[in-house]
Amino acid sequence: MEQQTEREIVQQQLEELHRTLGRPGGIPDGRVVAYYPPSMAGEAHLFGLAATDIDGTEWQVGDADVRFPLHSISKVFTYGLALEDNGREDVLLRVGVEPSGDPFNSISFDEVNHRPFNPMINSGALVAANLVHGSSKEEKVERLLTRLRIYSGNPDLAVDEEILAEQLVSNDRNVSLSYLMRSLGMLHGNIEDNLYVYLAACSVTVTALELSTMAATLSRGGANPFTGVPALPRTYTRDVLSVMSMCGMYDAAGQWAYDVGIPAKSSVSGAILAAIPDAIGVGVYSPGLDRNGNSVRGVAVCRALSDRFGLHVFADPSESRLGRIVRPGRRENATEMYPSGDGWLPEGL
Repeated sequence: MEQQTEREIVQQQLEELHRTLGRPGGIPDGRVVAYYPPSMAGEAHLFGLAATDIDGTEWQVGDADVRFPLHSISKVFTYGLALEDNGREDVLLRVGVEPSGDPFNSISFDEVNHRPFNPMINSGALVAANLVHGSSKEEKVERLLTRLRIYSGNPDLAVDEEILAEQLVSNDRNVSLSYLMRSLGMLHGNIEDNLYVYLAACSVTVTALELSTMAATLSRGGANPFTGVPALPRTYTRDVLSVMSMCGMYDAAGQWAYDVGIPAKSSVSGAILAAIPDAIGVGVYSPGLDRNGNSVRGVAVCRALSDRFGLHVFADPSESRLGRIVRPGRRENATEMYPSGDGWLPEGL
């Protein structure tokens, strides 16, 4: 963004949004139904919000520097690497792109096409991990880590070995799902090795600010906004964003695409990655989950970005109210929209 004043406007907007949703009673619908793991109930006060523009401008509010595991958000990046390693047609033979309408850990498949419904649920993510190239589980994990470091711009990003160990011993459902898929010909090779790759990616820890950079990399066509280094070819970035739009929010995905209209992926750690193409990436961290396993505050943030700030992907460019301007094509109208810099906060927020 060209003007420092605009950066300050967005910072004010995000701070006000953070205050509104972070205060007691400030969460829309007011209810949190779960925490994962349950001990996270003691961390309910944590709320980090960050955004990164595709030009490299950053904003952060609250607990944006607290580390948490990627969990299901890692599925986005595993799927991207599987696409690059195999090509979209070969990947599509093994895992579909249809919303399942079922919980993320359901044991259900697309029986017509003999594959998991999509790579954003556990069954599809296990197949995506299976498709990542490498001669050993360690090599596959290292290749995934290398890509995650490019997405985030953090060369020190790492697997949290303690979290990984915990997941490996409380993983019965994924174990049974894996053996069932192998018996049906959907999964190949060593089950334990594949589970290790899948769970290692889930155990990588990031901050909300790093998550927003990862989202901005997707928004920018697969190239990191700070380094310019490509994490994923643009063609496959389009595929990943499309699947996020349709399948990224568990069994609430269809309603999400309709109401919010922002490609996003959630995780039971309480995080949401949201990527507005050619605009910004957003990372939210707040541990309280709704009945679908999505962060309550994270969902509220994304709804505000869509409804109050006009960032639904199918909204008219003139509806943008995040700063003066967000998408490059809108910049020429910045002075006309807010000639004095006033009116930065939509009415009612």
